[in-house]
Amino acid sequence: MTDQPDLPASPIGFGRIAATLPVRDIARACAFYEGALGFSRSFQNGEPVGFVILTSGAAELHLTLQPGHRAAPFPVAHMLVDDIEALHALCQSRGLRIVKGLKSQDYGLRAFVFEDPDGNRIDVGQRL
Repeated sequence: MTDQPDLPASPIGFGRIAATLPVRDIARACAFYEGALGFSRSFQNGEPVGFVILTSGAAELHLTLQPGHRAAPFPVAHMLVDDIEALHALCQSRGLRIVKGLKSQDYGLRAFVFEDPDGNRIDVGQRL
């Protein structure tokens, strides 16, 4: 890796950035995020549907149909919640795989990692 000169701060103001999750089955993924987590569908595209935008409060999640999807072995999204205990219990009750157990971290979050029905790892935190 080469040394990079110090660059001035960017004058660009960034707005929202939304995670896009590849899923093998859009209907199943929507059922999980809408039914289990309370997201609402705000947009969908294609016939059959191949892309969906889900929202909940300020959170936005994009789902894209990828029938051959293989999940990455690391978290692909991070979400902050206001009741991590409830979300952890919900994930357990749905039989989702908890990759990293619920724990208070020294960086100021209580956190855990779960896999959605497509194996996408989601890192969840609540500020301490």
